[in-house]
Amino acid sequence: MLVLPPSVTLSNAPDALALLNHALANEPQAATVIVEAGGLQHFDSAVLALLLECRRGAHASGRRFSVRGITAPLTQLTRLYGVEDLLLHSDSLAVAAAG
Repeated sequence: MLVLPPSVTLSNAPDALALLNHALANEPQAATVIVEAGGLQHFDSAVLALLLECRRGAHASGRRFSVRGITAPLTQLTRLYGVEDLLLHSDSLAVAAAG
């Protein structure tokens, strides 16, 4: 399981992405990559780019993608940016292959 840091903003997103990419590369080859967002306390739209990149990485390795511990503010941000279906709903490789 990948764990988001407590803060993901434009200023620290590259470092957070590097950490998550490293964790993804070392993640056991389970069918689903799970990202835990429950500890995320301070964020801006950069977190969406980070999650979308994690999703791409999971799909590139033939795995599904799921986010756990989703807070109301994160849900609101995904809706505002129109990526709720990509990040917060059940993921399947068929959808990924089509998109």
